[in-house]
Amino acid sequence: MSGSSTQIPQTVTDDIRTLISDAGIDTDQDLIARILATGIGLGLDDTDRLDLKIASAALTEMRAAFSLFAPFRGIPKVTIFGSARTRPDDGHYRAAAAAAHALAERGWMVVTGAGPGIMQAAAEGAGPDHSLGVSIRLPFEEKPNAVIAKNSRNVAMKYFFTRKLMLVKESQAFICVPGGFGTLDEMFELLTLQQTGKADPTPIVLLDRPGGTFWAGLERFVDEQLIAGGFISPDDFDRVLVTDSVDAAVNEITGFYRNYDSLRWVGKRLVLRLHAAPTPQEIDDLNDRFGDLLAEGRIEATAPLKAEVRDNDRLDLPRLVMTPNRFKVGSLYRLIRALNELPSAAGEPETAPVPSPGL
Repeated sequence: MSGSSTQIPQTVTDDIRTLISDAGIDTDQDLIARILATGIGLGLDDTDRLDLKIASAALTEMRAAFSLFAPFRGIPKVTIFGSARTRPDDGHYRAAAAAAHALAERGWMVVTGAGPGIMQAAAEGAGPDHSLGVSIRLPFEEKPNAVIAKNSRNVAMKYFFTRKLMLVKESQAFICVPGGFGTLDEMFELLTLQQTGKADPTPIVLLDRPGGTFWAGLERFVDEQLIAGGFISPDDFDRVLVTDSVDAAVNEITGFYRNYDSLRWVGKRLVLRLHAAPTPQEIDDLNDRFGDLLAEGRIEATAPLKAEVRDNDRLDLPRLVMTPNRFKVGSLYRLIRALNELPSAAGEPETAPVPSPGL
């Protein structure tokens, strides 16, 4: 029936749950059942064959990508975007390689689109043991670069949307090096996800070659057109570091996790997990500075909430709890920067941050 979803018979729903149990699946049975029920629903809806092929391929590709990333779940990752056409003698190539190398030395893994150009530069800088790739099947970019291929740490995608999902979902930081339509598309999607609160706050660096003006031109456009025209808020671009310094780029990423560790929503409350507990005076100051972000109440230090205890979720860390205005969650990066600058934040953590839940 066009425009509506056909109800799945209860007997089929029962059979799905039996099938899941018989397959030996003990955890998250409700979510597995929903996936299977959606597939059956597509069949009952007389869905077009092309639509079924898209849905099937997307799910298959996501499963392969989840499998690729699973062994490295406890390691922080930075995704590096940039042009596939950049040559090894270009300053952008050298900058990407240097940034990737510096982050790999600090315990980070580097995720790229696994192609040539900036993607290969980043993989070379990080080395094969610290590189992961999510490639796209194109007529002129059919194979992953040699660094990624060396350890077979790559998954090939047919669709850009599934590829982009994995490049964004799995990382806790992002570096964008000058590129064309694809690079700009990826960069603007990052900014949109951050601005709307659809993704956790993360450091985003727009890295140029020394003396380069590529991102400075974008910054002028943002100031003169987007902000001046009222299309974005004046501080929306403040979450981005525009730099031509590799050291500044690396420090921006690692410094973002100097005190801040991760966040979690529990109902309408937001929990910010930290490496160092703020003093009562510091919490009072935070309430004075960021009270405009709150829907109600105050920013408070608390013990782990019941949901966190149930999930054994970062129970060893101090935390702050707040009830933010949902329309202002895109501004959380300002609060996180303030937390990293508190006198109680002794310094950069000895270990790299544990990945947050992501999208």
